[in-house]
Amino acid sequence: MKKYFGAVLLLLIVAASACDSLDERFVFYINKKADLQVTPGTPVGTVTELGPTTIVTNADTTFMQNHTRAELVQDITLDKFGLTIADTVVREFGFLESVDVYMSAEELDEVRVAFLERVAENDTILTLNLTNTKLDEYLKKEAYTIHTRARLRKAVPKDLKLEAEIRFKVIADPI
Repeated sequence: MKKYFGAVLLLLIVAASACDSLDERFVFYINKKADLQVTPGTPVGTVTELGPTTIVTNADTTFMQNHTRAELVQDITLDKFGLTIADTVVREFGFLESVDVYMSAEELDEVRVAFLERVAENDTILTLNLTNTKLDEYLKKEAYTIHTRARLRKAVPKDLKLEAEIRFKVIADPI
C-alpha cells in the first residue's frame, strides 16, 4: 500500500511541476487547397507560371475558431505543400522537371516557400521541400497569392488540373 501511495504522490508532484513550467503556447494547423492548370501550350524547358492562385484567409475567423487572435500568433510556417494530378489518364509527373512555389500578399514581398528541383518521371504525388520562411504577416492578411512556377520536361497532351494541398503550422498564445 505504501508503494502505491508513494507512486501516486510522485506522479502528482511531477504533474504539478510540469503544469507550472508548461508554456502557454499551442499549435494548430491551417489546411488549404488550390487548383493549378498546365496547358498544352505551356513552353517546354523554360520556367512558366502555372497561374497565380489567390486564397482568402478568413484569418480572424480561423484564429477565433482556434481560441486565439492575430496579435497572439507567434509563428506561422508552411508545414506541407503537395501536388497531385486530378486526371484519369495522365497520372504521373513525367512532364514536369522542377517546380518552385512563391507566396505574396498586399504590401508584402514575394517569398519562396517551397520547391522541388528534380521531379522523378514516375512520381504520382509530389511533396515539395519547404524553405521554413516565416509567414505570419501573409496569413494575417485578407488574402495571399500562391505563385507556382514550373519547368516542363515535355509538353502535356491536354489541359491538366493539378491540386495543391497546403498546410500551415501555427504557434500561438491562447485568448
